[in-house]
Amino acid sequence: MKPRIRHFAAVVSVVLTVLAGAPAANAGTALPSKFRWSSSGALIAPRSDATHAIDGIKDPTVVYSGGKYHVFASTANAAGYNLVYLSFADWSQAGSATQHYLDKSAIGPGYRAAPQVFYFAPQRKWYLVYQNGNAAYSTNTDIGNPNGWSAPKTFYSAMPDIIQQNIGSGYWVDMWVICDAVNCYLFSSDDNGHLYRSQTTVANFPGGFSEPVIAMQDPDRFKLFEASNVYQVAGRHQYLLLVEAIGSDGRRYFRSWTSHSIAGTWTPLAADESNPFARASNVTFPGGAWTQDISHGEMLRAGNDQTLPINPCRLRYLYQGKDPAADGDYNSLPWRLGLLTQTNSHCWGGDRW
Repeated sequence: MKPRIRHFAAVVSVVLTVLAGAPAANAGTALPSKFRWSSSGALIAPRSDATHAIDGIKDPTVVYSGGKYHVFASTANAAGYNLVYLSFADWSQAGSATQHYLDKSAIGPGYRAAPQVFYFAPQRKWYLVYQNGNAAYSTNTDIGNPNGWSAPKTFYSAMPDIIQQNIGSGYWVDMWVICDAVNCYLFSSDDNGHLYRSQTTVANFPGGFSEPVIAMQDPDRFKLFEASNVYQVAGRHQYLLLVEAIGSDGRRYFRSWTSHSIAGTWTPLAADESNPFARASNVTFPGGAWTQDISHGEMLRAGNDQTLPINPCRLRYLYQGKDPAADGDYNSLPWRLGLLTQTNSHCWGGDRW
């Protein structure tokens, strides 16, 4: 095959892969320093039943496995939080998918929130990490079985000392696990300007986590608030960190950093209000601006295991938003889930794709 023909065939292969909805393999592509996004409308709304009066659905985590998207999220009302699960083959089906309340599983009732799901390949188990006043987890051999989750266990016996010393009037929230070939890392926040990191070995996971260290801090707690995500950028020796902030207008948005190691040091990427990772100011809403908050969510990954890879050529982010006019009790706010799609990828020359 002549070089020109070979190049054309490769381009056609990538195009067909993208159009099919699968992650394209553009190894080595750099993330941009500025981001632009297009948002869907609200795709997933809370669905109450006879025993669950739900005001908001929030804090989503998502993986693609077995031909389906699997979404876990927090359910919220004035009485508190628990977890919900739904699955669907296409995002057009997300709004009508059956919602399974996980308090009916061994996870049980009571305060459970802010889930993260991944497949821990060394043990061939799915892990659901969440907060219950501590850093908790449950396991399941079948992600599609909402009743298969184990009873909660915790990574720590109690809140670690360093968090107690720095949390102030905040809360210990939003646990996030990512592993490399050797170690697993646990990130968490305190709503008081601190991002924490602890670690254990892959062999010892989920046990053996070290005392946390402060991975990042900011004297303005609203600039480093909560909802951290850390991902491996596929095809590059690089990790992407996202942290939710509260802007000068009171609206939620995301800042971003990169590093060659999960342990840092983290270099700002799109990290302020004038150049955010994702904020209403760099998001278009073709169907109408249903939210001014781009809040707690999860990237659609290029794989579902503990290394959390993302494709730098096809960034999509499932997030929580709400009616801009909504006010009142925080737990009762009408959060809904929407999907961001990046419109300025470096891979295909910007908005053409």
